Amino acid sequence: MADWPAGVQRVVLDEVDSTSSEARRRLGQGNAWIMARVQTAARGRRGRVWHAPSGNFMASLLLQVNAPAQQAAQRSFVAALALFDTLVSLTGQPDIFTLKWPNDVLARGQKLAGILLETSGSGAQVGHLIIGIGVNLGHAPGAETLETRAMPPISLRQATGQDITSDDFLNTLAHAYQRREAQFSNYGFQSIRADWLAHAANLGATITARLGDREIVGMFETLDADGALLLRNAQGTQTIAAADIYF
Repeated sequence: MADWPAGVQRVVLDEVDSTSSEARRRLGQGNAWIMARVQTAARGRRGRVWHAPSGNFMASLLLQVNAPAQQAAQRSFVAALALFDTLVSLTGQPDIFTLKWPNDVLARGQKLAGILLETSGSGAQVGHLIIGIGVNLGHAPGAETLETRAMPPISLRQATGQDITSDDFLNTLAHAYQRREAQFSNYGFQSIRADWLAHAANLGATITARLGDREIVGMFETLDADGALLLRNAQGTQTIAAADIYF
């Protein structure tokens, strides 16, 4: 289509098991945005079910990156900023959106979108990166689908009163991601980190980080140079590379 980023395919499917699974089947066929109207086996972090009714945004970006694993993982922040840019561009309401570490986007303090990274490669080198993105455009999951202590979900329609189509969202997001990827490539992660922190949810507030069977409570101080969360409490500053975060 016209006005689409160069060098990336646009694939729109009526139905698929998951866009990330479809991306994996297309490894080696070039970079691509893959969007589905319906997903029958969507998944979230740590194998959790991602509820994906028709009318919401469900897509994956397949990228050939050939990068160290840590650098590939930092693209979750690139994707989060691209989502933020897209939401602001389409709604004109910048003040209602925030970014929740490590990979969620909030609207009015409730979960609007999630990001899931999958990789392929050998050892510490990532050949291909798949960035799965789900956004509650028109529908939010019901309370009965949520895990204990899960953040309440919200749809973009509920948050803004606006109806945004998945096609419009994809077209805007593809350009937003292209711009943020260029920023990452040209200026490095520290530029991305600074912009992410400018929109971070609960920065400076007390949060809880759950790591397996233990929890750490403290103040969300900042992100370190690699993107890990720094949490300060009476025991000092804790560096947290992966955790579930509760406010």
